[in-house]
Amino acid sequence: MAKRSKKSGKASSQLQGYVVVTFADNYDQAKEFESLLKCSEIPVVVEEHFDGTLGANEIAVMVPDEYLDEAHVIIESQDTYDEFYDLTDEDEDFGDDYFDDEY
Repeated sequence: MAKRSKKSGKASSQLQGYVVVTFADNYDQAKEFESLLKCSEIPVVVEEHFDGTLGANEIAVMVPDEYLDEAHVIIESQDTYDEFYDLTDEDEDFGDDYFDDEY
């Protein structure tokens, strides 16, 4: 009988069947995604790990495989909503010549 590592066996069994729905830019964004998905009653796990090829930490937001499509729709909808209501100074400035009459 093969021995399993206690450390790796527990982590892999908890995440079995989970897939990455998105990678967050930072931990705060990952927590926002987690909260959003939990409000929609989707099981979610935030997992941070070091990616040697990029030389940086990645923050993965993971859901069970059967919730993947629904989670994508929810996250994309939230991103679209945030972009729509993200007003910056550039959005408020139409430019001085916008209302100039050239006729």
